[in-house]
Amino acid sequence: QEHLAESGGGLVLPGGSLRLSCTASGTIFAIGATNWYRQAPGQQRELVAAIAADGSTNYAASVKGRFTISRNNAENTAYLQMNSLQPEDTAVYSCNAVIIVSDDPYKYREVWGQGTLVTVSS
Repeated sequence: QEHLAESGGGLVLPGGSLRLSCTASGTIFAIGATNWYRQAPGQQRELVAAIAADGSTNYAASVKGRFTISRNNAENTAYLQMNSLQPEDTAVYSCNAVIIVSDDPYKYREVWGQGTLVTVSS
């Protein structure tokens, strides 16, 4: 069974930084696209950042220039570096990834982590 585990959330002052990690475990041949989502209380989940297998990235307009998504394939880990955090960034952040469990035959699973809470407050 494949799993994603997030870490790095917590309480931070406005203007501060946090780095979230998302580590995959289980049967892993390779990891495809990895995404970070967030959901604030009473709001819909939104896609924050995405990184493809080739390393290309995309960001929500609200975080562009402040957040950076990256990946370390050797460690099966993706990161979300969050700078200049603001109270409106407060949310549960979850990662989602396509984990390729077999190359022949080609088999993959879409897996979600349990989420980590980020609170930006003075």
